[in-house]
Amino acid sequence: MKLELIATATFGLEALVKREVEALGYKILKSEDGKITFMGDERAIIRSNLWLRCADRVLLKMAEFEATTFEELYQQTRGIAWENLIPPDGKFPVNGSSVKSTLHSVPACQSIVKKAVVDRLTDAYGVKNFEETGGDYEIKITLLKDRVTLTVDTTGPGLHKRGYRVKDVRAPIKETLAAALVQLSFWREGRLLIDPCCGSGTIPIEAAMIGMGIAPGLSRNFSAESWHMIEASQWKEERKTAFEAIKADADIQIIGADIDPLAIAAARQNALEAGVADVITFRIDDVSVLASDVPRGIIITNPPYGERIGDQKAIDKIYTALKRFMSSHKDWSLFIVTTDKDVEQAVVGRPADRRRKLYNGRLEVCYYQFHGEK
Repeated sequence: MKLELIATATFGLEALVKREVEALGYKILKSEDGKITFMGDERAIIRSNLWLRCADRVLLKMAEFEATTFEELYQQTRGIAWENLIPPDGKFPVNGSSVKSTLHSVPACQSIVKKAVVDRLTDAYGVKNFEETGGDYEIKITLLKDRVTLTVDTTGPGLHKRGYRVKDVRAPIKETLAAALVQLSFWREGRLLIDPCCGSGTIPIEAAMIGMGIAPGLSRNFSAESWHMIEASQWKEERKTAFEAIKADADIQIIGADIDPLAIAAARQNALEAGVADVITFRIDDVSVLASDVPRGIIITNPPYGERIGDQKAIDKIYTALKRFMSSHKDWSLFIVTTDKDVEQAVVGRPADRRRKLYNGRLEVCYYQFHGEK
């Protein structure tokens, strides 16, 4: 069955998500702010949920139309064959948003969509009361300039919920963003990567999973697993294929360090849950002792910054240590994500080779990329 799917993305990561979808072999229909629309089938729902590292979630697109009145919204929604997807016992809550649209009341739009779907299913099943005790079919209504998009969430909890984060620290970086930072760097299997401010280990863990070819969604479940339109055997087959794709003998060289013993303890536990504890060296270290005689290594880090955590003295100390290291390791590359607009001069003493605006949660950050000498 041909399906139109949407991979949603945090602002700034659309190009990466598009590249990941294309790598899975699916045709891109449209690339917009915050979402990549592509064509697939039932297995595309499984594969995209299992393999997309930087996307937020995967949505099944049901319809798109113009609506400026509640009657138009109701009739167009009721005209969709919801019974082909939602069974009599399915749970179908409705959530939505409205931007620059005539129908600006989100609660009212949600109620209209819910009523339209109930009426359609009542006609299809001959049932008036739906207990909604079965699988999850969360409907999302998005209104943008009077254009309505109706989708059903296939993912459930966001794709950043890999399942390995059993221990946490203050202000952790999102797993999807950490994976993006690694993919935007030049790091690859066989090259040393150091995160001197690793916290609970998210950047090293995501890098190790990338290097070993571990599907990020392999250890969790998804809403669409309860859908009757996708056979359980298909999920089993795709998971088996993902397990077989793991490169257990990959040459992974990753070091994660942090001054906080509790953070390192959390990082080790999380790495164990992720299945990468054997390929990452975690250690309790101050950034000032950062040292290596390995050529052409890479530092990827998310240091504390004012709006997030840490005092200025601690931040200055980190910058001084990084500057000292980079000045004596000209062939190393540094990738640092922060809100600090003075980081270029403070750490390297020159403009970054590339800058990329991203979001760490709701906080706007910049990813500064300093390339080492060839």
